[in-house]
Amino acid sequence: MHADVRSLTEHRAAALALAAPLPAVDVLLDDADGLVLAHDLVTDEPLPRWDNSAMDGYAVRQADVTELPATLRVVADLPAGSADEPLVTPGTAARIMTGAPVPTGADTIVPVEATDAGTGTVVVREAPPAGTHLRRAGEDAVPGDVVVTAGTLLGPAAIAAVASLGRPVVRAHRRPRVAVVSTGDELVAPGTPLRRGQIPDSNSWLLAAAVREAGGIPVRFGPVPDDVAVLRELLAGLDVDAIVTSGGVSVGAYDVVKAALADEPDVEFVSVAVQPGKPQGLGRLPGGTPIWTLPGNPVSSFASFEMFVRPAILRMRGLRDVERPTRQAVTDEGWTTPPGRAQLMPVRWVGPDRVVRATARGSGSHLVARLALAEGLAVIPAEIDRVAAGDRVTVLKVSP
Repeated sequence: MHADVRSLTEHRAAALALAAPLPAVDVLLDDADGLVLAHDLVTDEPLPRWDNSAMDGYAVRQADVTELPATLRVVADLPAGSADEPLVTPGTAARIMTGAPVPTGADTIVPVEATDAGTGTVVVREAPPAGTHLRRAGEDAVPGDVVVTAGTLLGPAAIAAVASLGRPVVRAHRRPRVAVVSTGDELVAPGTPLRRGQIPDSNSWLLAAAVREAGGIPVRFGPVPDDVAVLRELLAGLDVDAIVTSGGVSVGAYDVVKAALADEPDVEFVSVAVQPGKPQGLGRLPGGTPIWTLPGNPVSSFASFEMFVRPAILRMRGLRDVERPTRQAVTDEGWTTPPGRAQLMPVRWVGPDRVVRATARGSGSHLVARLALAEGLAVIPAEIDRVAAGDRVTVLKVSP
C-alpha cells in the first residue's frame, strides 16, 4: 500500500487492468441471452441450405411463361418444410409456399397474385424475370464463414444466428459475481428506525443495482460496521469474482477499509484528481480477487463506479467495447469546477437540442436524492476553471 496522486485517466487504466474475461463455459442457448460469446462460430453448411422460395406462388420454368397468359399443369404442392423433390418439366409448375425448397427444373417463382391460384392447372397472367423470388443456397453464408464472432453480446439477433447454425449450446463467458460491501457505523438498513446520527444505507443498493445493470451478479453485504476485524473476516470469506466496497477510504480516524487492507501488498490507496471521488483504492486480495474501494458519499460512489468499476465488469464478461456512449451537449446554466481536478457533474437533459443542466447547484457528493435525476455525467477536464452557460461539454450517458 502506498500513497499517490493520479489523473482520472491514469486511475481508469489501473482499474481496468485488474479485469480479464472470465473463463468460458458451455451454456444452453435458452440461457445464453446477455452473455458474451467466447469463440467464433463458423458454419460448415451453406445458409440457406438450399434454394428456397421467397414468395407464396408457383415454381416455374421461365421458358414456359415467355408468352402470357400461360396455362401450366400443377405437379406438386410444396409447403414450407416439405421434403418432396418433384421435377418441374416443360409445361408444368409446382405450387410452393415461402421457405419451401425450389424443385429441380424451376428457375423462377411467380407470385400467387399474378395467377388464378389454380390447383390442378394454373393460369399465369404476369411473370417476373428469370431468378426472381429465389433465395439462393449460401447467399447468407458459405461453409467456412464466421457467422458470429467471439466477443459478441448474445442478444436476440445473435442468438437467432446461433440457432440458424443448429447449435443448441454455445461457449460463453459467465457473468461475474461481484460482492458489494458498504461500510459505516452510521448506516442502517432501509426501514430501520433512525436515531440521531444514523442514515439509511443507500450505497449497497446503488452499487448492487449498478453491478446488475452492467451485467454482473451482485452479492450485497451491508451495512458493515466500522470494525476492522469484522471487515477482514468478511472479505477473507468471500467466494466471488470481484469486490466493490464503499466508504472508509479517506484520511479520517475511522476509515475501516484502509485499515482492514493496510497490510495487503497488492492493494493501494491513492488520491485521484477528480471531483467527486478523490479517495480511491484498488488491487488484488490474496488469491487474486480484484477489489475496488470507493468513497462512501453516494454521488462519489456512483461516479466512481461508472468511471472505474463498470468498464472492468464489462471486460470480465468478455466484452471488448467497455465504454459508455458519450454525447456533446450545451449547458443552460454555469457551475464552478475544482482547481486542478477533473469534474464529474451529474446532469439531465432539459432541451431537444442536447441541452443539459446540472442536477444540483454544485457536485455535492452527498446529494443522493438529486442523483435520481441524473441522466449523464458531464466530464469536465482538469484544466477548465469554470463551466459557463452555453459551453459545450462531453456527457457520459448513464441512462437510456
